Amino acid sequence: MLPRVAATAYLTPLREGGSLPGLVEADDLGTYVVKFTGTGQGPKALVAEIIVAELGRSVGIRTPDLALIDVDAEIARREPDEELQSLLTASAGLNLAVDFLPGSVGYDRSFAIPAEDAARVIWLDAFVANVDRSARNTNLLIWHKNLWVIDHGACLRFHHAWGDPDGFASSIYNYADHVLMGRGNPNQVHDELQAAVRPALLDSILELVPDAWLQPDPDRPDPNAPANPTHARCLYRDYLLARLDAANRWLQ
Repeated sequence: MLPRVAATAYLTPLREGGSLPGLVEADDLGTYVVKFTGTGQGPKALVAEIIVAELGRSVGIRTPDLALIDVDAEIARREPDEELQSLLTASAGLNLAVDFLPGSVGYDRSFAIPAEDAARVIWLDAFVANVDRSARNTNLLIWHKNLWVIDHGACLRFHHAWGDPDGFASSIYNYADHVLMGRGNPNQVHDELQAAVRPALLDSILELVPDAWLQPDPDRPDPNAPANPTHARCLYRDYLLARLDAANRWLQ
């Protein structure tokens, strides 16, 4: 299970992204970047955050530690900004906390990074169809001279409209838009990473996702959506395994 903490203070919004995460202190004395369930994409973005971050960690990519964080409605009442107050009120309950990396800086191509690190990140992004790792918005940090990956809410687009797994599995990936293109070759790490992503690994990662976030979304009806968390976990595993089996289509 992911660690579980409780928010004690909302510090400041981080307005770089569209989902309006916030910097929050918790009762374990840690500081976290919190992704809220009350944003436009709802819990599905948090599901993608957990699955892709933990997949990355499993294949040797540095990604900040995750925790589940309880946000009390009282915190919203202390917030004077109406937009933030509305977000915090809608997010009362369980949310996702990402360990804050103090002193980190955003990656740009002036930083020299090992080719294998770049290759692993490109491979992961192609596997999960990440459309949000461009020069315009790298979602990469340099911390203690190492490359760290963050922000995976835009991955796994299939769970916004469930359908035929083959469509997602065989879809090509736009490498030309990737900020690390030319810095590493995903083909060189494919065999190792493909061997690591086994059904048992996916099952263990999917168990980290709270049941409540896998329930059908009443605000976005989808006739093909899984009816319960157990079914949802099976579908996520099947979609990802189908994608892995179709690597000859997306690994170019």
